[in-house]
Amino acid sequence: MSTTTSPEPTSSGLSSREVEERLGDGRANTSTEGTSRTTTQIVVANIFNPVNAIMLTLFALILIAGYPADGLFVGVVISNSVIGITQELYARRELKKLELLNAPMATVRRSGVEAEVAVEQLVEDDIVLLAPGDQLVVDGEVLTTEGLEIDESLLTGEADPIDKGIGDEVLSGSFVSAGSGSYRATRVGAKSYANQLAEEAKRFDLVYSELRAGINAILRVLVFLIPPASILLLIALLDVEDRWQDALQGTVAAAVAMVPDGLVLLTSLAFVAGVISLARRQALAKELATVELLARVDTLCLDKTGTITTGDISFGAAVALGSHSDQDVSDALAALAAGDPNPNPTMAAVAAVYDQAPGWAVVRTEPFSSARKWSATEFEGRGTYYFGAPDILFDDDDDEERARASVETALGKRVLLLTRSDAPLDDRVLPEQRHPVALILLEDTVREDAAEIFQFFTDQGVQLKVISGDNVDTVAAVAERAGVPSSSASLDARSLPEDEAELAEVLNTTTVFGRVTPHQKRAMVGALQSQGHVVAMTGDGVNDVLALKDSDMGIAMGSGSSASRGVAQLVLLDNRFATLPEVLAQGRKVINNIERVANLFVTKAAYAVILTILIGIQGVEFPFLPRHLTLIGTFSIGLPGLFLALAPNVNLVRPGFLQRVVRFSVPAGAVAGVATWLVYLYARNQGSDQLTVSELADARSAATITLLGIGLVILVVVSRPLRAWKVALAAAMGGMYALVLAWEPARSYFELTTPEGSIWTACVVAVAAAGAVVTAIPLLVPGIRMAKQTTGAVPGG
Repeated sequence: MSTTTSPEPTSSGLSSREVEERLGDGRANTSTEGTSRTTTQIVVANIFNPVNAIMLTLFALILIAGYPADGLFVGVVISNSVIGITQELYARRELKKLELLNAPMATVRRSGVEAEVAVEQLVEDDIVLLAPGDQLVVDGEVLTTEGLEIDESLLTGEADPIDKGIGDEVLSGSFVSAGSGSYRATRVGAKSYANQLAEEAKRFDLVYSELRAGINAILRVLVFLIPPASILLLIALLDVEDRWQDALQGTVAAAVAMVPDGLVLLTSLAFVAGVISLARRQALAKELATVELLARVDTLCLDKTGTITTGDISFGAAVALGSHSDQDVSDALAALAAGDPNPNPTMAAVAAVYDQAPGWAVVRTEPFSSARKWSATEFEGRGTYYFGAPDILFDDDDDEERARASVETALGKRVLLLTRSDAPLDDRVLPEQRHPVALILLEDTVREDAAEIFQFFTDQGVQLKVISGDNVDTVAAVAERAGVPSSSASLDARSLPEDEAELAEVLNTTTVFGRVTPHQKRAMVGALQSQGHVVAMTGDGVNDVLALKDSDMGIAMGSGSSASRGVAQLVLLDNRFATLPEVLAQGRKVINNIERVANLFVTKAAYAVILTILIGIQGVEFPFLPRHLTLIGTFSIGLPGLFLALAPNVNLVRPGFLQRVVRFSVPAGAVAGVATWLVYLYARNQGSDQLTVSELADARSAATITLLGIGLVILVVVSRPLRAWKVALAAAMGGMYALVLAWEPARSYFELTTPEGSIWTACVVAVAAAGAVVTAIPLLVPGIRMAKQTTGAVPGG
């Protein structure tokens, strides 16, 4: 609704004393839930979890059995907890530094003075000032309006912005799509509408993470299997062992191997390290899984302004049309700039040049809207001036002027039209008779590194879609200058179909779209998702909010509107679009490295289950003490897994994480378990009919060497593509075991012996044969081919 210019509010706002009173008695906008976990929550979550509970239970059982030396595995619980707590506290501290830069602010009037305050400092009865792009953070009642339009679609799903008049209610969580105004805060904190919704839902849903879902599935299966498998093993060993303590010792050994004790820790470490790395590049990730999302994206939707271009709009020229003089154009533009209470970047660029207002009296105004593509101001005795998109404002018979505008847009310039009508301003309806006054030429600066970045994404198989509210010819020309592939395949969004399937077909063949409305951007994201695409959306304005919210990954610029920053999963605080390749690299590192680590831990669980089954069938002593499996796990999984989880890795990401892990780890674990079992049986048979303690120790030592050797082969296989440091890592782990075997105190503690003669030969043959089979698994089993080296390097990386 066009409105008469509102007078300044008579109220000067709350005084300092009134603000202090409200802060003191709880009428402030304090949130019911923090955005991050408290220190207590972090400590509790890292100590009291299912994996630690199982390990501590096993530790208690081994103490009951009277073998405290076998309780070495409890060190995993301690290290997991300490490292997890330390890393999360460090990450929280680093992210809070960035959150201060991204913290939403509100403009209030207090004691007659306008000032910005943190949203937590808002109190009841505060007068809050609103401008385009602002997100409402408390509920309230409208006091003044300059064509104020509120978009409540994030709350209610209502597609169209709602006009708000004096006395109307506005709700927190909505945002200003056009116009400006002020309102009095009536409900703050837990009482506000947005906080009530949050209280009902308790917290927003986390974005879907294939890694998190896969790891949780692995944990659920193993936690389900461990208790019954351990009970059955205990029953079998009670028939074999002379003492129940020895049977319990063997049962604990098997159970320890089945527990993926370091998987959760290394997964969290990889995520946290990724988030911290992005934070150092001034990229604020809202969730840990954010670092995973961009690596899975196959379609990147780009807004032109602020992403392809720097976002800095500079005034180029004003070209007078028809009989209008340069002075006519100058007066009109200066009057429009002076009459706009909240100029957008375009009007600010005009105002920077035309700053000598002629003193024209404003009757009423209509603020710019991304949906209408124009703004208007009626001046007393001088008619109404419309300012906006030429293809919207031109009359059908403005052929000459339209041709001139087309020439400029083809050059990549942003062209706006100033047109005039004698008719009064009438509620967003363009009058039939309008007369072109001038073309306004603006300059957009393409980012220097845009071509390199877009080429990088193209090389990685990510398709680019440019969707902008500007003229399609201008957008296409800018996209071509920036190196966007197939930028000549462009379309005016006003001709887009509304049907989702038909829209998806158009999106498959077109790269650049102009004159796109905010709701069309949202529909385009949905159409791409309906075709199975994983979609990221970049933007900085209020017209991007709906698409940012619905995309799989919303990316906002730090200089963008508070609404866009509020709904995005990733905020580029320094506005550097060049950060995105680094985000992709971090995501790839996390995904690929966690898959490697998961392969190691699931393989360990698989061979533990196989050995448990074989024990039940064969009816002999368990081939390991708990301390043996702690040693094997440390050298073949734990220590190397830590290096692998944090190593650079930009290999292409493929879907199907859990399926690949299972298809490799289960057969690899089965091969390792059977080969180790055969060596153990062979070594036992070399002794007397009634095995002595030393002969059993020899057999167990042989099993330990065999399983460790196969484990190191598995480590090398999952580390592919190989690098010198990865081979050296495996060799170092083998060397550390050799040191344990050579150092008498360590050998005595772990109850290890040095095999002799044919037993050594059996160990070597078993490791070689099993290693050959494990190496062939990725080639023989469909769908688990190891990671392919990417062909593209991260720009600047």
